[in-house]
Amino acid sequence: MRLVLLGPPGAGKGTQAKLLAERFGLAHLSSGDILRAERAAATELGEKAQGYMDAGQLVPDDLIVSMMAQHMARAERERDGYVLDGFPRTHEQARALDRQLSEQGSRLDAVLELKVDDDVAVRRLAGRRGKESRTDDAPEVVRQRLRTYHEQTAPISAYYAEQGLLKEVDGGGEIEGIHNRLAEIGQAFVGSRG
Repeated sequence: MRLVLLGPPGAGKGTQAKLLAERFGLAHLSSGDILRAERAAATELGEKAQGYMDAGQLVPDDLIVSMMAQHMARAERERDGYVLDGFPRTHEQARALDRQLSEQGSRLDAVLELKVDDDVAVRRLAGRRGKESRTDDAPEVVRQRLRTYHEQTAPISAYYAEQGLLKEVDGGGEIEGIHNRLAEIGQAFVGSRG
């Protein structure tokens, strides 16, 4: 199964991607986690990405696409698919993902979009900042991340809706309730595959 989780910063994509991955035996591929790991390891990619991430901007498409392609290929070999969290974030990344999957003779199974208001997202990130000390959760950076999301990422919902892949899910409420809504969609898909 190949899933994409969309939603603004603070929608709970990371939490929900981990839960879905565990439930369905998938790899959880978080572009943010992978980039932070590259940065912590002081790799060339990590050093290039650091400036963009600290400013709340998206890492350029060519860097993120090549990085995610490596991890997706590994997940195909080692697991029963993956949940992409934080990728794709632009039309170009979405098209590059489609091209890559097409070359492999596969495609995405579903794109799950967590719908949350900006105010909810900001409150969630403010709470997380006290626990995780992430520089990209500082209030001024959060506002920039939300602007970037609305300008560059939110429009790819229409791209996936045209393909019949988009499923909108209420991202409000408690973690378990959100997970149950997402898992119901995943389970229906698994059941349809027999």
